[in-house]
Amino acid sequence: MDKPRTFFMRTYGCQMNELDSEMMVGQLEKRGLKRVEEEEDADLLLFNTCSIRDLAERKVMGKLGLIGRSPRKRQIIGVTGCMAMAKKESLFRKLPHVDFVIGTNNINDLSHVLDEVLETRKQVIRVDDRFEENLDYLGAKRDDPVKAYVSIIRGCDKYCTYCVVPYTRGQEVSRPQESIEEECRLLVEKGYKEITLLGQNVNSYGKDHTEWNCLFHDLLYRLDKIPGLERIRFMTSHPVDITVELMQAIRDLPSVCEFVHFPLQAGSARILKKMHRMYTPEIYLEKVALLRSLVPSVALGTDIIVGFPTETEEEFAETYRLFEEIGYATAFLFAYSARKGTPAFRWQDDIPETIKQERLHKLLDLHTRITDEQRASLIGKTVEVLVERRNKDEKLLKGRTRCWRNVVFPGSDNLVGSLQRVHIQGFSHQSLIGTLAI
Repeated sequence: MDKPRTFFMRTYGCQMNELDSEMMVGQLEKRGLKRVEEEEDADLLLFNTCSIRDLAERKVMGKLGLIGRSPRKRQIIGVTGCMAMAKKESLFRKLPHVDFVIGTNNINDLSHVLDEVLETRKQVIRVDDRFEENLDYLGAKRDDPVKAYVSIIRGCDKYCTYCVVPYTRGQEVSRPQESIEEECRLLVEKGYKEITLLGQNVNSYGKDHTEWNCLFHDLLYRLDKIPGLERIRFMTSHPVDITVELMQAIRDLPSVCEFVHFPLQAGSARILKKMHRMYTPEIYLEKVALLRSLVPSVALGTDIIVGFPTETEEEFAETYRLFEEIGYATAFLFAYSARKGTPAFRWQDDIPETIKQERLHKLLDLHTRITDEQRASLIGKTVEVLVERRNKDEKLLKGRTRCWRNVVFPGSDNLVGSLQRVHIQGFSHQSLIGTLAI
């Protein structure tokens, strides 16, 4: 087995997976490997996987199966991420051509695993159950020159009955505030304007280290003091843990954007209890009302699962009514799929797929109507936009408002990375369209 000189990385899943991939790319480039854009040009293929939905797993398994049937022999194939953590050794049985498997808590071991594969020519697996805070965040190879992800807490202790995250990413482990601040300062020095703080539940930050005397809102106050850091975002927030102090931080700190991803999951009290979400629709609405009273301009995002086991038509209607009442600016909507290893996997998946899809499309149509109304209300107004890059056809600049709305407008390349005032003239699909304000 020859030493690899090139590698191809494909990432599936969430922002945390994207950040993990950036750190693994940094490790490989530090070894002297060159990243290539085409699988055919790579000596090493690395797939950083997601296990949150059945479709995500099937995509990865299908892709790896095709590679295994290819007449061309790859030197090394590695599978990392949540699916690696969930399936562990069984991946070798199903995909015997895979050379190594690395779980979410072992991405720092990539270089050592690669050495072991080269030396022993045997399959290698690293899937520790608990995460140790030992990652080289500063070595991450970032593709975006304007925005960066920064991990502040990994894992989740909530154990929602449908979710594999506590099993694939382990218990909550907060990262020291000094390390987070150091990384943010270095990113700003390199020219980054916006940082998104990541965690399965950022609101739990610091609760596993009471001796730090630093909870999530305290961390925000600390990071807001970094000169040159224009914007701070964060995701995801569990409704149980969002506090008044956090809401006040969003209101008071200039760098913290007025956008909160605040997953509802369902509008029925019975389904929420069955999901082990630990709040009722009434408690959720109370928190939304309090947040909007403190931060009137706040935009809310959500996740919704339709067709959860035993969900009735009336219970879906409760979700629909709550969604309409709150008026989410962004929403990730899914039909329920059973995940092996979760409590819900033991229950009968009794909602027919046709019903799930019908409910899903009703919510999608509602979401389109709400967001179109929200975009229409911005016509004639001027908004602040962080310019990120040119859009796909290279004709217009693209950026986002503080409330996460996409904006395109004409302008020169030297505006990339700057904050601009843009006058909104219309919208098309999911993007606001405007011109630079004079």
